[in-house]
Amino acid sequence: MSDDVFDPARRGPASIEIEESAAAGREDEDAPPPFLRDGGLCGARIAAIDWGATPLGPLPLWPASLRAAVSLMLRAPVPMVLLWGEGGILLHNDAYIGFAGDRDAAPLGRPLRDAWPEARGFVDEVLATGLAGGTLRLRDQERVLIRNGRPVPVWLDLDFSPVPDETGAPVGVLGILTETTERVTASRRTAFLLALSDALRGLATPAEIMALTAERVGAWLNASRVFYAEIAEGVMTVESDHARGVDSIVGVHSLTSFGPDLLRAYEAGRPVVVQDVGGDPRLSAEARAGLTARQVGAFVDVVLFQEARWVGLLAVQNAGPRLWTPAEESLIQEVGERVKVAVERARAEQRLREMKDTLEQQVIARTAELRRFHEIVEATAAPICAFDTDYRLIAFNRAHNAEFERVHGFETRIGDVFPDLFADTQRAQMRALMARALAGEAFTAVARFGRADQDMPLWEISYTPLRDEAGAVIGAFHQASDITDRMAAQAELEAAQEALRQSQKMEAMGQLTGGVAHDFNNLLTPIIGSLDMLVRKDLGGARERRLIDAALQSAERAKTLVQRLLAFARRQPLQPTAVDVGRLIDNLAALLRSTLGPTIQLRMVLGADLPPAMADAHQLEMALLNLAVNARDAMPQGGMLTIAAHRETVAAGAAAPVPAGRYLRVEVADTGAGMDEATRRRAVEPFFSTKGVGQGTGLGLSMVHGLMAQLGGALTISSAPGTGTRIALWLPISPTAAADEPRRAADVTSGAARGTALLVDDEPLVRMSTADMLLDLGYQVIEAESADAALRMIREGLAPDLLLTDHLMPGMSGAELARTLRAERPALPVLIISGYAEADGIEADLPRLTKPFRNADLAASLAAL
Repeated sequence: MSDDVFDPARRGPASIEIEESAAAGREDEDAPPPFLRDGGLCGARIAAIDWGATPLGPLPLWPASLRAAVSLMLRAPVPMVLLWGEGGILLHNDAYIGFAGDRDAAPLGRPLRDAWPEARGFVDEVLATGLAGGTLRLRDQERVLIRNGRPVPVWLDLDFSPVPDETGAPVGVLGILTETTERVTASRRTAFLLALSDALRGLATPAEIMALTAERVGAWLNASRVFYAEIAEGVMTVESDHARGVDSIVGVHSLTSFGPDLLRAYEAGRPVVVQDVGGDPRLSAEARAGLTARQVGAFVDVVLFQEARWVGLLAVQNAGPRLWTPAEESLIQEVGERVKVAVERARAEQRLREMKDTLEQQVIARTAELRRFHEIVEATAAPICAFDTDYRLIAFNRAHNAEFERVHGFETRIGDVFPDLFADTQRAQMRALMARALAGEAFTAVARFGRADQDMPLWEISYTPLRDEAGAVIGAFHQASDITDRMAAQAELEAAQEALRQSQKMEAMGQLTGGVAHDFNNLLTPIIGSLDMLVRKDLGGARERRLIDAALQSAERAKTLVQRLLAFARRQPLQPTAVDVGRLIDNLAALLRSTLGPTIQLRMVLGADLPPAMADAHQLEMALLNLAVNARDAMPQGGMLTIAAHRETVAAGAAAPVPAGRYLRVEVADTGAGMDEATRRRAVEPFFSTKGVGQGTGLGLSMVHGLMAQLGGALTISSAPGTGTRIALWLPISPTAAADEPRRAADVTSGAARGTALLVDDEPLVRMSTADMLLDLGYQVIEAESADAALRMIREGLAPDLLLTDHLMPGMSGAELARTLRAERPALPVLIISGYAEADGIEADLPRLTKPFRNADLAASLAAL
């Protein structure tokens, strides 16, 4: 509540006495100021700080721009920070506390560069950019935060914008912080696995494959020891390991020392995860002693099987206890499968190279060579086949044939020319892939293959060339995996994440719009009211009247802009009634013709006996006028604009933009340039416009779209280049049979005695402007700066003839005051005057007047009472 003092000469003696009485009953000065209320934990913390000892000064002296920015930030659901002044004093909201981790609110009220010394250079850049009026948008920035006592690397999207003071000069920086750690880590994990697979393809021996895998996995997971071991005849053979800070364990180790419980866990086929060797009950005393002696405090073992046979083990170990994450366990398991395939491939290539001693031996060993191809592919669990330099199949396993029959409907045979087995449109693509492998390239490709009359799966296909001892390519392996479901799930996840981000963005914009609208409407009310009074009283000369008219037009444009912002955010305070749409369109005809100009013909097609629609008549008029102006701009050479209205019934299960029910469909169609598909999809986005700079806000269609959604209807657009545009508004039909008559202001003679009006508003300027209007309408005005003060006056004997009250005020709201007085004085007329976007808590039968308003609007509302 403002502490401004106004000249008591503008009030009668009764008003002076009432203000003194209200001052005696003001709220406790220790209560938090209004802009901090509902601000959560951070709001309470800010209220408790001694700001007099800081560069910001005491709370009551904070400028309006700082109070508004802090109020907006505290109520935002996403992490936000506010850096104020050249020193960058830090203020933040509750969502930021969970984001910042163990730092919590320690930096609150301090310069951010002092609270985060490790990021001082970055903070200086943000302040310099924002205070110069610029914005800063950074994506996937890596930072280290302390969470639960541990340093945690996180990735962030950072958006910083300047905050202007009352003169428009930047005085602070507002930041929105969005954590992208999950997406970045998933992307890095995928990149790590792809890079590892690419690196393994170029290695020729199992020892090289094992060594590279151990080195890369150990560095990625910061593990103490990593190794790949082969299992045979009850022993585990470790040919090489990657050890950091611990001893190497290269050698042969007996499996019996692991203990029966751990061996049973290995045989289950799942990764064996031990977070603390000393406390895991699955480990026998002998196993714990052996592991401790090898400097193992925690480990993840991935057992690798060939069919039902245990053939290998990938082990990742830590010197001390460690909490392994599910992502780390999954990564280790996938690496294990890949290294097993790579080792098998290397051994197969090695055996093939050993076959090529002499040309004579090659001829003699051809049969044995084919047998070896069969042995290699049969030893692989995944679908795999081998082909020679003539593109003929020389080996494949059962998994390959099963997959091929599932997709194509028939099996393959040895000697088939593999590309010729595919459909005509796919043969060239398959032959090109195989040719790359026969040219000596090891690679992985993603492509669709299958029957043309069915949905074709998406395949990930890996090719590995086979060479003889001289280095010549003698064939290649083709290993295919169906990744259709995996890629579809990934696409669905990405779409859901994008939808969530858009939803959060729109919610944040809606909350921002609501708060801004409240402040703008309170500012515009005394401006429009005062200018309206000057116009009505015809003060000043011709020049002064022109200036007053221009100022009033600008204020009305600001009012319209706020209404459009509220409409697209679906926070416009509506008063839906039964509206005769046909009569509304008829009444608009003259205004539409003058707006469209002489080159555009207006045609109206209104169905007979149209039922009333449930709508806000004023907002529907604005929507139709907006659509007409857009249509006019789309027809610069002239044309025809058609406005039609007819009944529409949507059956259950029908493909329609609205739920089943009865609707009135209003169409606005033009013969203009039309829109392409990309423009049509973005047409209702806020601030999107195809007009030039300064020729529109880009809020017209988004306002209409938001209005229809708020009324329970919908907006649809049908358009194509050169065919014009047809926009349909779906309005629910009113349950009442007859349309409500528009309210009209009664003839109120200025200065005539009308009784006593009790006016309640916590904004002094709004209260002063409204009081002047009431005085002009002939009322004696009693003012109160809060609902509590007004209630106290009435209970002390004041008997007003009329109550006009703001809705959202500190303490008791206007709606609560109205409910209380209705119970005590049922005959007392009440009018709620509100400039806030939300109407929560206001009963539907309570008359409302939306700020800002003119004298005529107030008179009409009072007449309707």
